[in-house]
Amino acid sequence: MNPPPRVRAVAPGRVNLIGDHTDYMGGVVLPIAVQLTTTIEAARHGDVLELTSTQFDGTARVPLPVTDPADVEPAWARYPAGVAAKLGATTGLVGTIRSELPPGAGLSSSAALEVATALALGFEGSHLELARRCQQAEQRATGVPCGIMDQLASAAGQRGHAMLIDCASETIEHVPVPEDLAIWVVHSGEERSLAMSAYARRREECELAEATLGPLPSAPLAAIDSLGDPVARARARHVRSECQRVRLAASSLADGDAVTVGRLMVASHRSLRDDFEVSTPTIDALVGEALRRRGVHGARLTGAGFGGCVVVLASPRADLADLGTQRWRVAPSDGARVGPI
Repeated sequence: MNPPPRVRAVAPGRVNLIGDHTDYMGGVVLPIAVQLTTTIEAARHGDVLELTSTQFDGTARVPLPVTDPADVEPAWARYPAGVAAKLGATTGLVGTIRSELPPGAGLSSSAALEVATALALGFEGSHLELARRCQQAEQRATGVPCGIMDQLASAAGQRGHAMLIDCASETIEHVPVPEDLAIWVVHSGEERSLAMSAYARRREECELAEATLGPLPSAPLAAIDSLGDPVARARARHVRSECQRVRLAASSLADGDAVTVGRLMVASHRSLRDDFEVSTPTIDALVGEALRRRGVHGARLTGAGFGGCVVVLASPRADLADLGTQRWRVAPSDGARVGPI
């Protein structure tokens, strides 16, 4: 009897250069897929999803088809279980997950795991459909009302390019990143958990403003300023101004204007700190320290906030030694892929 087919599925994490808390409101974002990846090596057979992780304790043993991924234990297994549920998978996987992505750092380790799982299970389709399925899987498995940015960045990355993603039309424009720019991700030491944070509340506050203003990315500034609820006004102002910054940053990046991109990143951080209230004192201090380093063009929190990482745009000669608890120089990389072993 022939042995079951074995596959290797690889999905990158992502860092968002600018544009946070805009994707779920139909705005624009500017992420890159990074060279840090999650890899699943597994055999396709049976009717059980059985995966071990070199990063987390416990083994996922999930009978297929999956009925309720939110009840699966250990908790990390809810992400692959959610994907299996969304795909309606009936053929199992037995294998191992290895990841270079630190959990809780805002580098989309969960999205990378979802995308790799879908490919390992045999998903065939476009990058967009892959991202949609994985986004829906995360929402179902965790209850977090995430947007599509993380999954789409992991699926559709292109080496040497950032992705200007319009989350309303779900279209991508690949923007070249100059080779003489260095992109660093610096960990604050504060881990975060979206399911336990105010992420869902922020989305509700944006939707409250949207009910009055219409789509926030294009809402008139005068209408935003006239909102009576100060919280809704601040949330709407962030989404509207952040989308403006993203589009200008994309065009400036394509022109090689690192100074302007850096300035926009700093303005983005201030908006996330003041209008969206998702930064922390530790993150603010880390951004301030980064901006004092010679050769740094800009810095901001990246991801949903409440801890995690700061992204720094700098010259290749900038000295970021001893900044944060961990740091990685990342490069715009290709998206997810799968093949036989």
